[in-house]
Amino acid sequence: MSARVPLSPGYVNGDVAFWYRSSGVPAPGPPLDRDLQADVVIVGAGYTGLWTAYYLKKARPSLEVVVLEQEFAGFGASGRNGGWLTGDLAGSHERYAKTHGLAEAKRLQREMYASIDEVIAVCEKEGIDADIVKDGVVNVARTTAQAARLRASVTAARPWGITEQDLRLVEPGERLRVAGAVAATWSPHCARIQPAKLAQGLARAVRDLGVTIYEGTPVTQIAPHLARTPYGTVRARHVIRATEGFTARLRGLRRQWLPMNSSMIVTEPLPASFWAETGWHGAELLGDLAHYYMYAQRTADDRIAFGGRGKPYLYGSRVDARGHTHERTVEDLWDLLTDFFPAAASSSVAHTWSGVLGVPRDWCSAVHLDPATGLGWAGGYTGHGVTTTNLAGRTLRDLILGEETPLTTLPWVGREVRAWEPEPLRWLGVHTMYRLYRVADHRERSMTRTSVLARLADRITGH
Repeated sequence: MSARVPLSPGYVNGDVAFWYRSSGVPAPGPPLDRDLQADVVIVGAGYTGLWTAYYLKKARPSLEVVVLEQEFAGFGASGRNGGWLTGDLAGSHERYAKTHGLAEAKRLQREMYASIDEVIAVCEKEGIDADIVKDGVVNVARTTAQAARLRASVTAARPWGITEQDLRLVEPGERLRVAGAVAATWSPHCARIQPAKLAQGLARAVRDLGVTIYEGTPVTQIAPHLARTPYGTVRARHVIRATEGFTARLRGLRRQWLPMNSSMIVTEPLPASFWAETGWHGAELLGDLAHYYMYAQRTADDRIAFGGRGKPYLYGSRVDARGHTHERTVEDLWDLLTDFFPAAASSSVAHTWSGVLGVPRDWCSAVHLDPATGLGWAGGYTGHGVTTTNLAGRTLRDLILGEETPLTTLPWVGREVRAWEPEPLRWLGVHTMYRLYRVADHRERSMTRTSVLARLADRITGH
């Protein structure tokens, strides 16, 4: 590692994520050991699979629900994310409205906001201590061009029913002080969570309801009414794919969703003087308006968990499952963290890790169930999955039970999206996009409006 990044004596790179440091990385539980018959089989024990199992068993306790997981519950993005329980829509208001109208796109946004409180309520009910604090989210602009984008985003939000109470401009430093910030917004619709605690607590709640989670059980084939593994086949009326960034590993689905990498570093605990100097007194989440954006949280034990893009995509939709992070990425994240908060330079990096999120070709998440084949899925959350998975789980519950509810008519239900281009086109496209974003961010330091390079990057990948 570069000498410019101070590392703690117990520094760890990968090993899934920092979020498991306090509890230890779980060993996979017992695998499937025979053929089974069930009502519903769910492939993937991340948030989507766990929420779906939870709501199904709460609604119909008699249902036989089985979950198959290649590693352990919470191994993927559910145990590695930045801990943002956010109301931001996992997709484009405009694209949802284009097919279903303005009112329906607005309704989807309100359901996203409500889902934050639903997650909090379930955690309270089930005794899941996930370090949840709902103190909102601050987004900052650090250049004139970013500030123009930020103000425009507030104006653009209003037609979608996002009011002054949902999102507003604030003075830089009103909520917390970021070096070089020239503009900021604040929204109450975001809560800090500890991702692994939520995943593990939800897995416990699901098991308590009578759901069996077979861990260490890779699924090699999903077909109508069955999920096949090396250890046995589960046949069921409904087969739900909840694999998000790992979807490309399944046969025939390599181009379905792009597995996009995101990386994080976390500091050692910072002293009270740091929090006083920055004015970061609560558990607000922090983001910015750069194209090559960052995201951060103040952890329950007073660290900064700071994330952004590393190597955005591996050729052929490959995934580095253990979360190892490249040296250059760690350097970039540390440089950006200390640029935002110079006082953090006296700390050190305790842990770095990476994970993948699922990106559809139109960057909009979706839920789907085919009653004829029993095949269903949800995902493509583009980095907003902590909240969206809860809404997906409740929506899949209603679809599986055959009930027409306000959730089953939301505009993300049944969306059809074309596949990503074959290689090497998708590798070239994604890496070109992020190269253009990095150059655009650099150029915008002396610009008053968004760089044309960023607009070109958006057009290349349909962002």
